[in-house]
Amino acid sequence: MKVILKADIKGVGKKDEVINASDGYARNFLFPKNLAVEANNDNMNKLKAQKDANQFRKDTEKEEAKKVADKLTKIMVRIEVKAGENGKIFGGVSAKEIAENLEKQHKIIIDKKKIDLKETIKTLGVHIVDVKLFEGVFGKIKVDVKSL
Repeated sequence: MKVILKADIKGVGKKDEVINASDGYARNFLFPKNLAVEANNDNMNKLKAQKDANQFRKDTEKEEAKKVADKLTKIMVRIEVKAGENGKIFGGVSAKEIAENLEKQHKIIIDKKKIDLKETIKTLGVHIVDVKLFEGVFGKIKVDVKSL
């Protein structure tokens, strides 16, 4: 019997996957626990419509991320910090500070977890920081660290 899984089941399959299950397993385990539905025409059409909607949403989000990546390449985030005479910063500039200043200065909201900063910035000057916006969409921010 062909069934559509409603949840991930270890050793059987992933959610929204169409599998062949024995009649007894489907009727006595999967259906009563609401883990699967029969793969009839109506349910297959619902599954296809749901997959199409998810793909459309992903494509839309990817386009938005590409637009944000284009914006990021054209701007520079300025951060003023206390520094010593030799250009060393007291502390460092973290991804959180970059995200906050990006929002204040340019009204672009990016989660600090998406800013790919290997370690905090500890010197003055212009630094280029990578940002992962979406699967396969990366941007770069220029961060200008200046002394107060």
